[in-house]
Amino acid sequence: QVQLVESGGGLVQAGGSLRLSCAASGSIFSIDTMGWYRQAPGKQRDLVAAITSGGSTNYADSVKGRFTISRDNAGNTVYLQMNSLKPEDKAVYYCDAAVVAYSDYAPEDYWGQGIQVTVSS
Repeated sequence: QVQLVESGGGLVQAGGSLRLSCAASGSIFSIDTMGWYRQAPGKQRDLVAAITSGGSTNYADSVKGRFTISRDNAGNTVYLQMNSLKPEDKAVYYCDAAVVAYSDYAPEDYWGQGIQVTVSS
């Protein structure tokens, strides 16, 4: 029904940059908030950044000033520009979207498969 496809992960040296993309497709009426979460081995899944349909953003303190979340004009694709990457940024990054499907009354969370980001020192 709804699919989130992530791309842009990989291996980068400390201080480098990566850009993650997440595109939502399917039977979608609208999408409210979209965001990125990350999870390292042995750790909980934590919010990295989120953006509402109106463009309001929130960031984890650990990434403020380094990461930027954005959204395309249609509202179905979210990006995460990651600069000045640190080894502690290494994790699997997951895309999340609050989607209102045509058959739904209220938004429901959908998740991508996750994409690996590795930062070497």
